[in-house]
Parts: sequence; C-alpha cells; structure tokens
Amino acid sequence: MYRSKLRFGVFAGLALALVTGAAQATPFATRVVGFTQGTNPAPGFDDPSVALGIPALDTGFGDVTPFNSPFLASQIVSIGAGGELIVTFAEPVDNDPLNPFGIDLLIFGNSFFFDPSFQPIATDISAEPGAISVSQDGDVWFDITNATADGLFPTLAFLDPSGPFESDGTDLADFTRPVDPSIDWMGKTFDDLVALYAGSGGGASVDIGPTGLDWIQFVRVSQGVGDAFSTEIDAFADVRPVPEPTTLVLLGTALLCLALLRRGRPQY
Repeated sequence: MYRSKLRFGVFAGLALALVTGAAQATPFATRVVGFTQGTNPAPGFDDPSVALGIPALDTGFGDVTPFNSPFLASQIVSIGAGGELIVTFAEPVDNDPLNPFGIDLLIFGNSFFFDPSFQPIATDISAEPGAISVSQDGDVWFDITNATADGLFPTLAFLDPSGPFESDGTDLADFTRPVDPSIDWMGKTFDDLVALYAGSGGGASVDIGPTGLDWIQFVRVSQGVGDAFSTEIDAFADVRPVPEPTTLVLLGTALLCLALLRRGRPQY
C-alpha cells in the first residue's frame, strides 16, 4: 500500500511539473547578445536590457495605449543610425502553422497613432522603422523583408482602460497574440482599436516563414547609416500557437497517467 501511494505521488508530481513547466516558460527575449548605438540615438536611452521581458505597461502619464506610447529610459532603448540591437530567446521561436495569422514573432517599440487635431482618432502613425533580421545561431542572418520594427501595431497594455490616456486598466492584453494584419486602423477611435486588437497587446508582426527557417532564436534590429531617425525598442515576444499544442499534449499525458494510476490504486 505504501509503495502504491509513493508511486502515485511521484508520477502525479512529474505530470504536474511537465504541465506547469511548459506554462511557465517565458515567451519574451531573455538576453542581450549585442548592442551598438548609432550616430543619432535619443540621449540617455542607452540601456539595452530594457528590451528584455514584458513590454512596458504604464508611461507614468497613463497606461500604454496605441495613443500613449512608452517614452521613459527605463522602458525603451534607442538604436540610432548605423546601430544594432541583438537579443536571444531562452527557447526557439517556431515557424508554427498554428500561430495566429501566420505570425511567429512580435517586436514592441514606441510608435503611436495620432490625429493632427489632437483627437484620439488614428489618422496617422508616428513610427521610426528599424530593419529586422533573424538567426538560429547568431552568426548566419536572414533579413525580414515584409516587416519593420517600431511601426504597426502600437502597444496596447490593457484591454479595459476607460480612455487612451487613463491609468485604470486591469485586464492585461496578450503580448503573445498578434493583431490581425488586415485590420483597417485609419480613422478609428480608441474604442474601435481596442475591439480590432481583439485581445492582442500589439507589436510589429514578423513571419519567419519566408526565410525558409523552421525556427529562430536570435533577433536583430538595425538601422542604416543614413537614417535621420532613431528606432526605439521595448520588447520582443514569441507568438503563442492557438491552441498551444505542447501544453495540450502534456496535459493530456498527465491526465492519462493520473487516470491509470488511480485505476491501479488499492481501494479502502
């Protein structure tokens, strides 16, 4: 009886560890591999480590929204003409057919929508696009030709703020879910955009499929030496498949193990 209980506990613990371990793996970039500032970065925005982890949530003057982008030196790093930022993920970023809209990677900057009449209506976008390259080993690089960093789509930190410049959001957006690239954002109000984001936290959408790679682990954002602007970067995220196959398989395996073990347990 004691051995049966012990065996049941061991297998249950291993099954639970498998499930929770998969759920706890961070989807965000974890390490800066290289950073060289160019000739015209924003002064003081020189800490590349701020591009690791989750995107910024609060500007200090309201939640981060598509109209209210992060702007603190503790939130974004400025690259500058001729510069580059290279980060890596703890786990590979897969070219997964189950990823929403075929998007595999998200890059968050500090672009924002605005209206020249100072209304919260998206009639233009302030963006400073940086070139994106990806790699499996950090040595051989493949250019992303259909997307740029620090552009569409500006970050939305929460799904329930009462306005684009308020600090009352509580329902965190999903930073591993891309915005539908086909949405028409022009002329939309803040509430319209929240609805169109459909739970996403925004970010520039990158499909690694055209590179021919099945997965990548390194991402580089760089600028041309002649750029008159400086690209700012906040975070990088691995897109989550829907449904998430690994977690579902592990959960199913765990439940099966538990069911078999319970069937073999002695009755009291």
